[in-house]
Amino acid sequence: MKLYYSPGTCSLSPHIVLREAGMDFKLERVDLARRKTETDADFTKINPKGYIPALRLDDGQILTEGSAIVQYIADLRPEAGLAPKPGTLERARLQEHLNFIASEYHKAFAPLFSSDTSEVIKATAITNIGHRLDYFEQIFADGRTYLLGDTFSVADAYLFVISNWTKPTGISLDKRPNVSRFVTRIASREKVKEAMRVEGLL
Repeated sequence: MKLYYSPGTCSLSPHIVLREAGMDFKLERVDLARRKTETDADFTKINPKGYIPALRLDDGQILTEGSAIVQYIADLRPEAGLAPKPGTLERARLQEHLNFIASEYHKAFAPLFSSDTSEVIKATAITNIGHRLDYFEQIFADGRTYLLGDTFSVADAYLFVISNWTKPTGISLDKRPNVSRFVTRIASREKVKEAMRVEGLL
């Protein structure tokens, strides 16, 4: 398998999950501005959507969308315990978290990474991100270690990656100590550090 990625972006989530699952894989960096990979391949021919992550499977097929990719990886290695069994309520809870992170939390950051965004729109985006952070702050208020309780899952990898974007965007987690502790806890995992080190983030 090969993961097409860009350092520090949402592709870090499946990168972490590949390492947590103990998979054999390769990485190919993508220049998102040029839509070219490090081997000078046209990325839009690999993924016509133009977004990372994209995962090339061993048979050549391309799988896109981070939430789909991380669940696929988890199901390839069920012994790693990265996702509950398909068809269970617990799996539906995992998908519930993944969908919310993807559609509401992840996308809320988009205006902050665009040079064309007005200060008014940026302020609105920061407010929206704050509401999402408050939601996760409440989830962890019951003392749980991870989103699903005591077991690390692919949703935790995704939440960690997006929550790390609060640093470059200047959003403080001081008033969200539960989220802050969660980020620190995930950052201490060996496979997470390994992925971040490879991407030049440490």
